[in-house]
Amino acid sequence: MTTQTLSAGSPSARKTRTGGDLIRQLLVIVSLAGVIVVNGLANALPINGQATGDISDRFQVFFVPEGYVFSIWGVIYLALIAYAIYQAMPAQAANPILRNIGYPFILSCGFNVAWLFLWHYEFFVWTLAAMVGLLLTLILIYVRIGSGLRPAGLAEYWLLHFPFSIYLGWITVATIANATSLLDYLNWSGWGIGPATWAVIMLAIATVVGAAIGAARGDIAYVGVLVWAFVGIAVKHSATPLVAYSALAAAGIVAASLLIGVPRRRQRLSKMGGSGRMADDSSSAFTTTTA
Repeated sequence: MTTQTLSAGSPSARKTRTGGDLIRQLLVIVSLAGVIVVNGLANALPINGQATGDISDRFQVFFVPEGYVFSIWGVIYLALIAYAIYQAMPAQAANPILRNIGYPFILSCGFNVAWLFLWHYEFFVWTLAAMVGLLLTLILIYVRIGSGLRPAGLAEYWLLHFPFSIYLGWITVATIANATSLLDYLNWSGWGIGPATWAVIMLAIATVVGAAIGAARGDIAYVGVLVWAFVGIAVKHSATPLVAYSALAAAGIVAASLLIGVPRRRQRLSKMGGSGRMADDSSSAFTTTTA
C-alpha cells in the first residue's frame, strides 16, 4: 500500500475553476488596493483635514501604544498584498479555503475603509460598529483558515496563515483601543474607577483573549502582535507605573501561553500527518491511502 499526500491547493484536492473564481480573485485585489489607497490618502491629504493619529491623540486614554508600534501596518499590508497575489494565481483559483475566505475578506476591506471615513469625520460611535464588523470578519476568516489546527506548507503559511494572524492580532488590540477612545469621547464616568485602572482591566481582557488563542492554537504570529502592542503601551505610559507594569505583565503572560500552545499544536498536527512545524509545500491537509 502507498500513502498519497495532497496539499490543500493541489489539483486533486480542488474543484474545477469557474468564472466566479476569477471574479472573486479580482475583487480581492481591487478591495485591498482600495484599502491601501484610502489609508494612504487619510494622512496624505489628509481626509477632512485631520491625520488619523492626530485624532487619536485627542483622547486621554491609556490603552494606546507608542507611535512606533503603528508601523506594524506596513507589515500587515505587505503580508496582505502577498495573500492577494497568492490567491490570484491560476493554480489557486479553485482552492476551497481561498474560496471560503474571499468574500469575507472583501467585506473586511469595506469595514476598514468605512472606519477611516467615520473616524476622520468624527462619527466616533459608528467607528466602533465598523471596527467590530472588521473584527468579526477577520475572526471568520481565521476560523476558516484553521491556523494551528491543520498542517500547512511553507507557501500556504506565509501567504495565507501569517497575514491573517497578524491582522487579527492587531485588530483585536485596535477594537479595545477604539472602545476606550469612544468612552472617553462620551465622557463616561467609569463608575468611579480611574482611567489607569480601566486600562489595566482592558489589558486583562486582551490578555485572556491572547492567552486563550496562544494556548489553543500555538499561533506565534498572533501572539507576537499582542506582545508588540503591550510593550508599546508600557513604553508610552512609562510614567504611570500601574499601566506600564501591567502591560509588561500582559506581554509576558500572553507570550508564556505559547509554552502550552506550541507543543499542543505540534502534537495535534503530528497526529494528522503533519510535522508540527511548518512543512514544505508537499505537506498535506488531506491524506489518502491507495493499494
